[in-house]
Parts: sequence; structure tokens; C-alpha cells
Amino acid sequence: MYRIGELAKHFDINQDTLRFYEKNQLLVPSERSGAGYRLYTEQDKQTLSFILRAKAVGFSLKEIQELLSIEIDKANNACADVKTLVDHKRLAVEEKIAELQAFQLSLQRLSDACCGGNVSAVHCTILEALETGETKVRSENHSHEIKEQQDVVAE
Repeated sequence: MYRIGELAKHFDINQDTLRFYEKNQLLVPSERSGAGYRLYTEQDKQTLSFILRAKAVGFSLKEIQELLSIEIDKANNACADVKTLVDHKRLAVEEKIAELQAFQLSLQRLSDACCGGNVSAVHCTILEALETGETKVRSENHSHEIKEQQDVVAE
């Protein structure tokens, strides 16, 4: 039997993490000692290891609960059930990657459109694009320097 501190130390996690998993019904201590300490069995240790590995590959708590329910009742579930969960997660990750790549491209375009110099940000192309919501920013670097010079001449 493992006390909460021993189990947490074994996995190099915080005791609060174990309590959190307990609160979310992912892990339930097998029993309590006479002094009220949580006691975990070798099976609980294996369950925690499963939870941490599932978390490490990106599964949410809800998804881990689903996986655990299948793990507990393997005989009444099919591999297809597990594969479906994994494939849904993989597709969600692919969508997130595409979204992040679009963010990266937008940020690169914003960065490329700005000279990054020490001149006033009055006509900064990045700020202008964010103010106007324009998705296409001017690509000519130093354009705000020219605008600034024109403003000075016009005064």
C-alpha cells in the first residue's frame, strides 16, 4: 500500500494532482488508514500510470475517463471504441496544428510588413493592420517612415 505522498513522489507529481484526479473520479484510493490517510494499491499505481501516459499524449480528463472506463471493462468494449477516441483526438490535433500554422503565417506577414526601426509607431503597419482588421498588410518595409516624412513636409 502507498500513502498519497509516496505515490506522488514515485511519479514525481504533486499530492494535489492526486487529489485532483480523485475529485474528478479518475483515481480512487482503495482505502484509508486508521488515521485517515489515503492508501493506494499496486492497481491504483498502475491506474495512475495509465492516466499520466494518456495525459502525456494529449488526452483531456474527459477523454481519459472514457479510456479508463474501457480499460476497466475491456471484455465489453471493442478496439474500435478505443481507435475512434484516438482518431478523434488526432483529427482535433491536426485542426489545432493548422490553426497554429495560420497564426504563424499571419504573424510572419505582420512582422515582414514592419521595419522594426526606432522611428515613431504613429504609422506602424502592424498597429494599423490590427486597428483596421485588414488581413493583408502592406509588404513594403519602412513605409511608415515615408508617411512620417510626408506628414512633416505637409505641416
